[in-house]
Amino acid sequence: MPRVIRAARGNQLSAKSWLTEAPMRMLMNNLDPEVAEKPSELVVYGGIGRAARDWESFDRIVATLQRLEGDETLLVQSGKPVGVFRTHADAPRVLIATPTWCRTGRTGNISANSIARA
Repeated sequence: MPRVIRAARGNQLSAKSWLTEAPMRMLMNNLDPEVAEKPSELVVYGGIGRAARDWESFDRIVATLQRLEGDETLLVQSGKPVGVFRTHADAPRVLIATPTWCRTGRTGNISANSIARA
């Protein structure tokens, strides 16, 4: 049975602050069956745009956002959470890094390249 993801609604937090709740809800909303192209495959748009590399990565991103402190930043690289760094209260809570070759059309699917197997 496919997983069904729906973002929380209302003003109840499941993370420690709105600064981490907001990106978590955006991630989850992108996988809502009413929005996503192929939610069971994490595909949110264009046949290839994924919300996370795989379900394990999705779960790790969500869990990390729920416990992230106000002076920490989550780094996500190519759909996989790769680290949490102590930063400061005014720093971004999430940084997303994607290789240049993904943005320039040199590949149609990141999972076909070695970076997706890291």
